[in-house]
Amino acid sequence: MTRTRWLPALALLLGTAGAQGTYRVQPGDTLYHLARTNGTTVAELQRLNGLTGTTLRVGATLQLPGGRGSAVSNARPVAALPQEAPVAAAPTFQRGLAVYYGGRRDTRTLMTAAHRTLPLGTWVQVTHERTGRSVTVLINDRGPFNGGGRIIDLSTTAARALGIIGEGVAPVTLSLPRP
Repeated sequence: MTRTRWLPALALLLGTAGAQGTYRVQPGDTLYHLARTNGTTVAELQRLNGLTGTTLRVGATLQLPGGRGSAVSNARPVAALPQEAPVAAAPTFQRGLAVYYGGRRDTRTLMTAAHRTLPLGTWVQVTHERTGRSVTVLINDRGPFNGGGRIIDLSTTAARALGIIGEGVAPVTLSLPRP
């Protein structure tokens, strides 16, 4: 009789232990936010999805871990994430062309950029208009000064993450992420 009381609970626990969910990447999503929301790590999300970097493509479908095998987990269930509801993106601050250069080193990040007017130390989300790829960069330098519609100089690391190394110059939008 005692065995029949815990069998349904065990079946429920085992049935969700290896469960996975999917999520469609929305503008503004980051691996860090998705990992935190789902009670996992960035490394685990990268492993599940075969990712080598931290750049997400808007519209891509990610595998998210489901039940972690623990009945006392503080993680929100994957099913609680909206599948189709878009995440409110930060408003566009500026549109123009991005180029890349070696970049000025910063101890906080390799994802740096130069902008003519934004205050140094400002974090800016840069989105490639054709591919939807997005990165967040730290403004730590001034430029570009060569005109031609160029609004931001990206570090090589940021340009590689956006996929503009081969293009050299690419159309982008800049937005200021909400704190």
